Amino acid sequence: MIKVAIYNEYLHEKTEKWVADVYPEGIHGQLKKVLSDEFEVTTYTLENIDELTEEALQNIDVLIWWGHMGHHLVPDEVAARVRDAVHGGMGMIFLHSGHHSKPFKLLMGTKCNLLWRDGDYERIWNVKPSHPIAQGIGRFIYLEHEETYGEPFGIPDPDEVVFISSFEGGEVFRSGCCFTRELGRIFYFQPGHETYPTYYNEEIIKVIKNGINWVYSTYRDHKGLDSHHVKIPTTVSEDV
Repeated sequence: MIKVAIYNEYLHEKTEKWVADVYPEGIHGQLKKVLSDEFEVTTYTLENIDELTEEALQNIDVLIWWGHMGHHLVPDEVAARVRDAVHGGMGMIFLHSGHHSKPFKLLMGTKCNLLWRDGDYERIWNVKPSHPIAQGIGRFIYLEHEETYGEPFGIPDPDEVVFISSFEGGEVFRSGCCFTRELGRIFYFQPGHETYPTYYNEEIIKVIKNGINWVYSTYRDHKGLDSHHVKIPTTVSEDV
């Protein structure tokens, strides 16, 4: 069974009643609930983020990251460890405002800014239906309420764009993006504002489950890649 860890800063739920009403067990608690039928799931918050040690990350197949108001509270050394784990083959999924998290910025190498405003309806268009992440998803996913994100999105060009969203105000956004960094795969998925019940939507959870299976790798190089320490075998031909 794939070992999945969910990081949620767990701040909004403790300080804002309307968020706690939507996610009484926290966003991480809701995600664990809906993912545990297929994966072995553990959770982390800002309260125990120091437990995301190098050893812990070596035993995580896929890390899901949700953050918003506490990006600056994540220790730099933890963000660097996450980046290195992805380079070594750990799968990574960033949700919603995770685009501004320290690990995502380290992996992208850009500021990762975007346009945003208060939410209305969102259609998440399936623009690559043959992709493994899009399996079981129809032409689009409709969300009655979701925070509006808009282009330009300051990221490197994705390897693949699986979903593009449109909003009531006319904005469009690359809402499902795939990247590869050394040995690791990354999936960024935009929906998931804390005041809306997005993570109760079965199609959204289907995409996240597909994403877990796509970013998961059976190959992990826990020591990382260092060309100066890789011995290239020499093949001796016996042909005359």
